[in-house]
Amino acid sequence: MALFDLPLDQLREYRADVAEPSDFDAFWADTIAQTRAAAWEPRVERTDTGLSLVETSDVVFSGFAGDEIRAWWHVPSGTAPRAVVVEFLGYSGGRGLPHEVGAWPLAGYAHLYVDTRGQGWHHSRPGATADPHGSGPSAPGKMTQGIDDPASYYYRRVFADAFRAIETARELGAALAPDVPLYVTGASQGGGIAIAATALATSAGVPVAGVMPDVPFLCAFPRATTITDAMPYREIANHLATHRGLQERVYRTLSYVDGVNFARRITVPALFSVALMDVICPPSTVFSAYNSWGGEDRAIEVYPFNDHEGGGAFQRRAQLDWLAARI
Repeated sequence: MALFDLPLDQLREYRADVAEPSDFDAFWADTIAQTRAAAWEPRVERTDTGLSLVETSDVVFSGFAGDEIRAWWHVPSGTAPRAVVVEFLGYSGGRGLPHEVGAWPLAGYAHLYVDTRGQGWHHSRPGATADPHGSGPSAPGKMTQGIDDPASYYYRRVFADAFRAIETARELGAALAPDVPLYVTGASQGGGIAIAATALATSAGVPVAGVMPDVPFLCAFPRATTITDAMPYREIANHLATHRGLQERVYRTLSYVDGVNFARRITVPALFSVALMDVICPPSTVFSAYNSWGGEDRAIEVYPFNDHEGGGAFQRRAQLDWLAARI
């Protein structure tokens, strides 16, 4: 894919025009209050993975409306973790199998790898979390489920789940080491969820030490849905192509989950990444969230010739170095 978005010098200053609902904070405060009211104690069960350097547990915790959300909890064997890393998943992916531990526990971090409700059908990583809530007419996929109203929209539930994942990870981490810092990360959809979850957690008084959104999705919806024809943003265009006249209503709902509006509320340190040939998460949408960040301690790794794979293993190393410098 050739370069298709703004030049890099313009991207470094670009902020998409994203409307912010007047009741944005009240909407999410009410959502979090309802989610907490339905919370119950997590269930943690040790799992045999065949690995000797990492201990893994199957965690089931309460998300939106008290629904069951699943995650893997990976802890380095025989040592207190340096920090806790909560990781959210890309679109259509699931938490996979328990022996797929990744780099974080091998680097000495406790790692909560969080399933996404109703997903887990792609990338050879099965999911294990249902979404028991219904939806009106929608395009195939998750992007338009319940999109007629922010209260019924799919990502309201996902973001509430993610907030509870951070609360759960803090409890699990504190049982291993007092005052252990917590960081949040994710790629693509996971990056967008990481931004929202960090904003919701810090606004609710749950400490987050930093966040690492990797080529984040779910940012600057008005720009994203008109500059790229790639899925999953295309799901929204497909819905509007059939349900003509609903554009204003749809974009109003999306404004409640837009990463740009969450980014404005976050002051903790952040390490972003962006790929300039990324047609799934266009660079201008990523920079819109990055440039709207509420804090000054932020950095972004730019991969000029990469598509949605972003920096891949190079970005993981950048994250490891960034995190190690803060421990």
